[in-house]
Amino acid sequence: MTQSDKRGTSRPSCDHPNPGKSGPEWGPRFEDAGRKLEEAARRLEQETEKFLRYLNDEVVPEVRQHSSQGLRRASREIAKFADYLEQTQKKSR
Repeated sequence: MTQSDKRGTSRPSCDHPNPGKSGPEWGPRFEDAGRKLEEAARRLEQETEKFLRYLNDEVVPEVRQHSSQGLRRASREIAKFADYLEQTQKKSR
């Protein structure tokens, strides 16, 4: 049996996921699926927290250390280049 909604389209008259099946038959399946989803969500949260701790404790300090070393090296190279430019300007005068 179908009913018309406001737009005039037909839809099943029952909101049950499977109108041919009774509620008690579906109940345990949905409860089991719900428990599995809750457990999956809980594990996902735990793994996400573990991943963020790893990033903050291991990756970020390593990146900062290498970044600061790279900046210091670039600074030395820029200073050398500035010295070179000054020397070539003095020679060309």
